[in-house]
Amino acid sequence: MKRILLATIILIACTSPKADNPKLTKNAEPEVTKDAVDTNSAKEMADAPETVQSDTLSATARSMERQGMVNIKSVDPTIEVSLMYSRPDNFTGKVLYKELREGYLHPKAAAALAKAQKRLKELHPEYSLIIFDATRPMSIQQVMWDVVKGTPKNIYVSNPANGGGMHNYGMAVDISICRVGGDTIPMGAKVDYMGTLSHTDIEDQLVASKRMTKEAQANRQLLREAMAAGGFKVLRTEWWHFNLCTRAEAKKYYKVIR
Repeated sequence: MKRILLATIILIACTSPKADNPKLTKNAEPEVTKDAVDTNSAKEMADAPETVQSDTLSATARSMERQGMVNIKSVDPTIEVSLMYSRPDNFTGKVLYKELREGYLHPKAAAALAKAQKRLKELHPEYSLIIFDATRPMSIQQVMWDVVKGTPKNIYVSNPANGGGMHNYGMAVDISICRVGGDTIPMGAKVDYMGTLSHTDIEDQLVASKRMTKEAQANRQLLREAMAAGGFKVLRTEWWHFNLCTRAEAKKYYKVIR
């Protein structure tokens, strides 16, 4: 009888509800420690809308493919993609790609980008290229231009009336370097920052005046070395912007993406 009573007491104790463990609370906010000016964090990438599956491509993605562009992931799946214009944390303050989540490029540019990724991996296997913008429809270019026209920042956006920029031909990328599965490495200024901190021709002065660290300058040089392996050249005013050809060549040999 005593054994039966003891077993019953143990059974009740094991099945009773436990007190909530505050360490396991799902709604706990992670501590933010990254410098928002200098890096594009994993949180920003996580806050982006959910990636569209390949079998449910958006209308914009299908339009890109009809115009001859290729999904960067189909050429090299190791390259990270986090389109900054699919989020409001860009210079316009608006979501410009309401449905597009994939990065598209002209086939030549996509193949060149794969070479750049290969070179980066040879130098630093723990790193990856990460795309923040690639082929950009001219309609989106017009929205961007309307934001900056008549302001000193218009030097950072190509005027559609003049044929747009290399993004509109699928021959340019906005790009950085990230740790595989992690944050971007410091580059001295955040992608999309419109100011002298983003300029590539005054980096020595920026370091000398302590506006940029030597680490950030070295990281920019690493990005340029990797991209050069694919034939890309950096834009003077934007450390993250790389073109595969000149504007004259784009207008002569390639079509504007609508």
